[in-house]
Amino acid sequence: MATYLIEIPHSENTFECKQVIKLFVESGSHLLTNAYWGCRSGVHKSWFISDFESREEAIQIIPPFLRHSASIIELATFGKTDIQDFAGFLNH
Repeated sequence: MATYLIEIPHSENTFECKQVIKLFVESGSHLLTNAYWGCRSGVHKSWFISDFESREEAIQIIPPFLRHSASIIELATFGKTDIQDFAGFLNH
């Protein structure tokens, strides 16, 4: 299972911002309860990090109306050896 970051931007227009939040509430998606929102800081995006079997499974939790603008990023962690190998790669 892989970990994905889902980023969903939306308009800074107050009405549209509230409509997106309403859409999340009405969708019943567990995305809503685990989402982080940047609206109070003027960054009109929501973020969600969770484990999924595939990118396609991650897409399915996004309300259909918002899927076109969502970014789905597979996350990875690197240990010390991974970083050293990567740094060595950069020196070639």
